[in-house]
Amino acid sequence: MTEVKKVPAKKVNKDVEPSLWETFTKGILKENGLFVMVLGMCPALAVTATFEGAFGMGVLVIIILTLTNVSVSAIRKLIPNTVRIPVYVIIIATEVTILKMLVDAFAPALATELGVFIALITVNCIILGRAESFASKNNVIRSALDGLGVALGFGIALAVIGFFREFFGTGMIVLGKTLPLGFEYTVFENLGLGKYAFTILAQPPGAFLVIGFLLAGIVAFQQRKGAKK
Repeated sequence: MTEVKKVPAKKVNKDVEPSLWETFTKGILKENGLFVMVLGMCPALAVTATFEGAFGMGVLVIIILTLTNVSVSAIRKLIPNTVRIPVYVIIIATEVTILKMLVDAFAPALATELGVFIALITVNCIILGRAESFASKNNVIRSALDGLGVALGFGIALAVIGFFREFFGTGMIVLGKTLPLGFEYTVFENLGLGKYAFTILAQPPGAFLVIGFLLAGIVAFQQRKGAKK
């Protein structure tokens, strides 16, 4: 009888490092901090009454999260494990303080609308969480892309909430009133939707309603997509 040789099965490496593109894009949709992970709800509830306010907060979070990830990754090997969390907080607080001074100087209207919530970026769980779970374990390039992707996903989520709240709450979108665009323009004003607006959406309870409807829609879409598979 001829001997049958068994060919060993190829081992599948489960620890394959994701590509740079996957590192960047996963935080935008697949692991969106607000719509999927349901993190950072405080600014989502507090600063999304207007589209510009929400967009402005999103831009600030993008700047801080990207800088924080880069800073933490660059010095991660120098930080003792026993004090790493306090060091991360100091890094975030320093960057937020500098950014707040710049916003106060060049975008006073945005600083007035966001108020204390600019300073509270320091304790945003998404920023501290990415510093601890990703930037402290990866190189600068990957950490920068991760921070940029996660922050971009969070900023898009804020902008979407702000758009729905202002549009359905007032019937229009005002541009240039809060952000230093150099002009002021009202979008959808000529449609005359103001008389049909749900004014409660532009008020504090409206944040809960809009976020609830958006989360319900996302969950329904995911369940329908899963059922088709």
